[in-house]
Amino acid sequence: MVNTGGSVRKRVRVWDLPTRIWHWSILILFATCWWTADTDHMRWHLFAGYGVLGIVSFRILWGFCGGQTARFSSFVRGPAGVWRYARKLRDRDHYESLGHNPLGALSIIVMLSLLLLQTILGLFAVNNDGGSSGPLSQWVSYTTGRRFAHWHADNFNLLLFLIGLHLTAIVFYRLVRGENLVSAMIHGYKSHRSSGETPYFVPLWRAVLLAVPILIGIVLLARI
Repeated sequence: MVNTGGSVRKRVRVWDLPTRIWHWSILILFATCWWTADTDHMRWHLFAGYGVLGIVSFRILWGFCGGQTARFSSFVRGPAGVWRYARKLRDRDHYESLGHNPLGALSIIVMLSLLLLQTILGLFAVNNDGGSSGPLSQWVSYTTGRRFAHWHADNFNLLLFLIGLHLTAIVFYRLVRGENLVSAMIHGYKSHRSSGETPYFVPLWRAVLLAVPILIGIVLLARI
């Protein structure tokens, strides 16, 4: 425990292992999707897309049955809460959350929504020549499949924009608010003002029980 500027701080465990694995997995899989699409390795692009669908599905469910800082109920705030936080964003002494802050929560919700939409659009997308189309493209008309392909590309650009904002926020929090968000997502701990609050976590077997049926579902989908 340290005292900085009269404020007592202690090292607190904030992120559980499933949340941290999810964070770095989505980074790797999204980069893989990007690279395989640019280099026309569509078979691997499809596999990476299945991975994104699986871990996004896991994160959404984990947001309801995971540990405290992973649950949507612990960090999602309404417009008023987001605005109050944003007004004093540059003040280091204002609102130091254990997990996601209100703006970060908004980013997580939008990110998950866009990633889920991206994978669904990809499942039904039809390429110009009809090759390397989504595994469910046979369930829609050619015109609809082409429309999904265009939306798939447009939504990808939205994701790139959101990722750019996310990276900017990481730099801002490091330089302005003195918070190292990256290291916390690696080892799970952060320096926090001592308030007596300690997040609760759930056993890892719960994550395994959640992941297994999702994995089975993704494998069955890949076999279509």
